[in-house]
Amino acid sequence: MTDNASSRVDTPTNISLSSSISESLEYKTVSVFLVLLVCCMGIVGNIMVVLVVLTTRHMRTPTNCYLVSLAIADLTVLVAAGLPNISDSLTGTWNFGHAGCLGITYLQYLGINVSSCSITAFTVERYIAICHPMKAQTVCTVSRAKRIITGVWIFTCVYCMLWFFLVDIQVGEDGHQQCGYRVKRELYLPIYLIDFAIFYVIPLLLAIVLYGLIARVLYLSPLPNQPDGGATTLRRSCREPPEAAKGGRQGRPKSAASSRKQVTKMLAVVVILFALLWMPYRTLVLINSFVSTPYLDAWFLLFCRICIYANSAINPVIYNAMSQKFRSAFRGLYRCQRLEGNQRTLSTLHTGFGTIRDVRCTQNKSNGTEEKVKRTVLTPATERKENGDGHQEINGKKTDHPAESIPAPGEEKVDRPNDTTVNFADRLVRNDQQQESV
Repeated sequence: MTDNASSRVDTPTNISLSSSISESLEYKTVSVFLVLLVCCMGIVGNIMVVLVVLTTRHMRTPTNCYLVSLAIADLTVLVAAGLPNISDSLTGTWNFGHAGCLGITYLQYLGINVSSCSITAFTVERYIAICHPMKAQTVCTVSRAKRIITGVWIFTCVYCMLWFFLVDIQVGEDGHQQCGYRVKRELYLPIYLIDFAIFYVIPLLLAIVLYGLIARVLYLSPLPNQPDGGATTLRRSCREPPEAAKGGRQGRPKSAASSRKQVTKMLAVVVILFALLWMPYRTLVLINSFVSTPYLDAWFLLFCRICIYANSAINPVIYNAMSQKFRSAFRGLYRCQRLEGNQRTLSTLHTGFGTIRDVRCTQNKSNGTEEKVKRTVLTPATERKENGDGHQEINGKKTDHPAESIPAPGEEKVDRPNDTTVNFADRLVRNDQQQESV
């Protein structure tokens, strides 16, 4: 039972504790509330990161490609580890069967390991772009970033298949089922230590060294502040679109040095939080792997899991707080959704107003023509007199229509629209346009 108890701590979803703790109403309430809050915020935030980079053209940079990979990995952790945790907290037992145990555990470690590899990838990319700008012209590209990300996911998918042979359903003395290790501690301990070294210790050591070199270049021996030339060099090295690097548009940084410092600070914060938020869980599992009596305090285990979920949920908040480009892109994504709805409404209104104007104009013109025809027909022929100057007199009044306009016998009469009626219709149209613009 000692081995089984310690093994239950090794995966984020294995929260099976004693029956008294699982039945605690206070623990269930706090656990479900915190996990649900963090997971919902993280899922929404990471989906927004993916949508922003995929739909905004100037956001498709090598660094952002790695951030998309990190967002997808964080989504996998939150869905595979966080949501099943809610079910376990409410029922105190495993509810997803043998296939769920294998699949969920596999997805948990897949997301965790891809997150670590993505952080390492964009750390190396920042080091090359800043410390070796000439080499960055061929290395720091979007196409290469996509190939590296594909390789990372393929390697991690193959590596994590090992967990299919290490976990299984276990039934406790109280009859509750748990998803835990099926092998003894002597077998899974070397595997866990290798996993701990490859996906936690080595990435952190590499990040410390590379960010130290980056800080030396940016702060101790900064490049001259050249807004135009520096931005052009950075844009060419990373193949960013022109609008993404111009300093005078949309409030973006005016120099290449300030832009690189801003991006580097943001990524450094991501790495630091990754190290700090994963430290409680990694340390606990490492200690419990060697001691005879593992430490299994329920509230501390909940704290460790909340830290893991917070690490996957906090990255979009960091991007929005520290990156002006991401902040503008998030706002643009929200505005685009609102503009689409407004444009549909405005197009419907324009169509309705256009139809009303056409009907009014047609009615006014037809009414004017019919009125003139009536006056022409009803006027007696004896009252029409022709003056010597070629004009007509109707009932003693001179008209401006020449005598040649009167059709001869056998010819068809061409009606002219009433100028007064047409002008009145034009005024109606102009009034309608003014009301519509207001």
